[in-house]
Amino acid sequence: MFHWLEKNPFFFAVFVFVTIAFAGLVEILPNFAQAARPIVGLKPFSVLELAGKNIYLKENCNACHSQLIRPFKSETDRYGHFSLSGEFAYDRPFVWGSKRTGPDLKRINRSTDWHESHMKDPQGTVKDSIMPPYPWLFKKVADIDTAYAEALTVNALFNTPYNNAEFGDVKLPANKDAANALALTEAKVIGEDIKDPVVKEALNQGKIPEIVALIAYLNTRK
Repeated sequence: MFHWLEKNPFFFAVFVFVTIAFAGLVEILPNFAQAARPIVGLKPFSVLELAGKNIYLKENCNACHSQLIRPFKSETDRYGHFSLSGEFAYDRPFVWGSKRTGPDLKRINRSTDWHESHMKDPQGTVKDSIMPPYPWLFKKVADIDTAYAEALTVNALFNTPYNNAEFGDVKLPANKDAANALALTEAKVIGEDIKDPVVKEALNQGKIPEIVALIAYLNTRK
């Protein structure tokens, strides 16, 4: 057979291509599948965090901020370890972004007080910032019902591991009322460090301002 292939360059080239392609698939696919699995300790998004992610997308934050650190020294020196596929296992959709008018947010972890000040007065927090203020986030109420519906969907379609101690035991409540109650409990923990009286009053009335849900999302698993 090999003598015949040597005398037929076209078929010899096809044989070499198929052999190399097969060997490449055998080497690449298992590692690719492993890399796409959730990293150790990764938790699904809580309902409050999902609400914050939806606000992040609604306000188009991903147009100016990425959440993907590429494996280049200039990036890892500034932002930390490069991003791994398994870090995004529960992101639907991904919010990697394609432009950096502002810094990458993947590993940014700021205090609640910092986020509050920054969203009210970006230039007062970061002198050269060109980001606009977002005062309405302190008044508008987060849509917890839609976030809960999203959690139910990703749990049903992708078997997202809610209520599983092995994956952080993030709760998926049995109904909307329970989801709102759990989200409010999480929000009040964040609200303890917020100074804005409008936010404080809303939380006391059982409402979750968008700024609180957004902070929950921005600081999740950093």
